[in-house]
Amino acid sequence: MKKTFGWFRKIAFAEGVSFIVLLFIALPLKYFAKMPMAVTICGSLHGVFFVAFAVLAREVKGEYKKDFNWLVKAGLASIIPFGTFYMDRQWRKEEAKAASV
Repeated sequence: MKKTFGWFRKIAFAEGVSFIVLLFIALPLKYFAKMPMAVTICGSLHGVFFVAFAVLAREVKGEYKKDFNWLVKAGLASIIPFGTFYMDRQWRKEEAKAASV
């Protein structure tokens, strides 16, 4: 049983959460409360999740025979705030369809 899609969705969620925290908590702390360490910590975590997201997106593309447009949509979802949360509904359906085959 393939589990790559499940891991991709979990990492996409973590990447989305880390991006939101970075944008709406860490950056305001840096600029309004003079706490740059918030961006250092959150930015580092977000970077790790982003790289994992990119690697797993590439793996899902190959393993599940997704087209290049799927990869572009995944990439856009990762750079638009709340994008990974929005796309998760579609990814859940795609994962379920792949599991039933």
